[in-house]
Amino acid sequence: MKISIVIPAYNAGQTIEDVIDRIPESVYRKISKIWIVDDGSTDNTGKITDALAENNELIESIHLLTNSGYGKAMKTGLDAARLQNPDVIVCLHSDGQYAPESLPALVQVMDDKSLDILQGSRLARGKKALAGGMPIYKYLAGMALVRLENRVFELSMTDYHSGYILYSRRALSVIDYRWLSDSFDFDLEMIASARAHGLSIGEHPIPTTYANEVSHLKPIRYGLRVLRVLIEYKRGKYHACMVKH
Repeated sequence: MKISIVIPAYNAGQTIEDVIDRIPESVYRKISKIWIVDDGSTDNTGKITDALAENNELIESIHLLTNSGYGKAMKTGLDAARLQNPDVIVCLHSDGQYAPESLPALVQVMDDKSLDILQGSRLARGKKALAGGMPIYKYLAGMALVRLENRVFELSMTDYHSGYILYSRRALSVIDYRWLSDSFDFDLEMIASARAHGLSIGEHPIPTTYANEVSHLKPIRYGLRVLRVLIEYKRGKYHACMVKH
């Protein structure tokens, strides 16, 4: 199995090296490329990612001139990763909140179940997310959104919002993600598009660790974006987000 990893990075100078170091060797042997997309950072992220790329032939550093949004960084990374035709593309965040150590299990589940999208779930183990430091308001809001999302998508997921996601080659050949959001709702739009086209979607528990990460997500604005995605899914928007062959 060939794996590519896309890491969107914004002002991640203090964490990005640790994230790379924590990728397990069992996964590292299968990696064709790690694409770090510096999303117009104003700290030393760009210099660090360039140094990482210079010292490791598996790493490529991409720089966006201005901060263009999480979704834009993901699209840029996915475009680059697809050129190598990997079996699986992993979205791994640069702040260290999502454990690279979970990758072997996630990749194995993806393969065993022949999934097109695998969502890492912080909430699959219930209140253990709170023990990992998840703020209570995020836990309650997440549970409320998940109930609504399951009703709309007709799924039985526990988390749609971790950002720790694996995509199959098939998913990225079917979904025309270029037309999706440049913001944090990009991940949910990918799931909505996959559901609209009958692709297989699953989840697997991941540990929840909240420490000193700086979040650039605005909760209220993001919640409204989630509601917009659900409304537009019901209206059929995501059935049109399909690559034309």
